[in-house]
Amino acid sequence: DRLAEQSRVVAVIGADGRAAQALNQGEQGEIVLDRTPFYATSGGQQADTGVIATAEGVGAGAVAQVIGASKPLGDAVVHAVRVTRGRLAVGDVVTASVDEARRAAIRRNHTATHLLHAALRQVLGCHVQQAGSHVDDERLRFDFSHFEAVGLEQLAAVERLANEWTLANTPVDVNLVTLDEAHRMGAMALFDEKYGNVVRVVRVGDVSLELCGGTHVARTGDIGMIEIVSEGGIAAGVRRIEAVTGLGALDFTNRTRRVLREVADVL
Repeated sequence: DRLAEQSRVVAVIGADGRAAQALNQGEQGEIVLDRTPFYATSGGQQADTGVIATAEGVGAGAVAQVIGASKPLGDAVVHAVRVTRGRLAVGDVVTASVDEARRAAIRRNHTATHLLHAALRQVLGCHVQQAGSHVDDERLRFDFSHFEAVGLEQLAAVERLANEWTLANTPVDVNLVTLDEAHRMGAMALFDEKYGNVVRVVRVGDVSLELCGGTHVARTGDIGMIEIVSEGGIAAGVRRIEAVTGLGALDFTNRTRRVLREVADVL
């Protein structure tokens, strides 16, 4: 829920995977901070990228590009970094800053998966369950249980319904509740996910209520437009839908329009 945080470097791991005291300019490794605004890859959502930098005049104004983040050991976020200036050492006080534009794009795509899930259940039936997902700044991929190919008219209905909810500009509310409270609320959960006693519930008006630890838009209108790019089968009883949102949806529409013009010219 934030894009920047003042932190302290508590651990450095060199390219060889061993603990180190510092990373110098040009070196790659991993850094652990005492607090971080970076989202680590989890639940299908890809990690944030951005910058970790010391204050000017401290540690030669070191700057490290964050190229990924993960949680290999419990809740500790490990940042994969490449030092582009100076020297970053254990104990340094730094500012960790997330790439705002990329985070916004990921938020749009992640909230769109919730809307598409709800739309698929409404159009195809309540047997539809999420079977996996991948969310990054360029597109979203959503796997779901269904026994046959989704027809073109059904796909158009899903896309239209999701965009109607987007245009409604409904608030997206995020709350921390106990797992029992979430079940009583009727929040949907993934059967293969492990949840603690306190969970994060994401509500989109009366449309969607799911357990989710990812980042989301403040209102559905922030998504812009949702364009379904493809739909197909990946396993017995499992379908995959891919979509784009925001400026990605505009780019997809423009590419499609350009191809249609070229085809028309050829014909």
